[in-house]
Amino acid sequence: MRVLLDANLPRGLARLLIGHEVHSVHQRRWSDLDDGALLDACAGEYSAFVTLDQSLPFQQNLRGRAIAVVVLRAYSNRLSDLEPWVPALLSALATAKSGDVLEVGVARS
Repeated sequence: MRVLLDANLPRGLARLLIGHEVHSVHQRRWSDLDDGALLDACAGEYSAFVTLDQSLPFQQNLRGRAIAVVVLRAYSNRLSDLEPWVPALLSALATAKSGDVLEVGVARS
């Protein structure tokens, strides 16, 4: 599966998503795009978009989009805080379908 990591995620997360072709928003030079334009740009090129932006599903109409969105919920965007959620993220990616919005991780307290 082709996966795009949002700008708010560390690039090191890509190497932990074994079995997937992973790029970052920075690598694609899409850092200046707002969320709607970013989702439009990755449609057709990527199967899933992974972000820490918990408000994205409420700010964007994701219904009918040709991409799944996985929202990571972690205490920070440090790789050490994200690593424990990699198995759950891999599981979510394995079942994700276009238009899905999946959450992985813990709620912030």
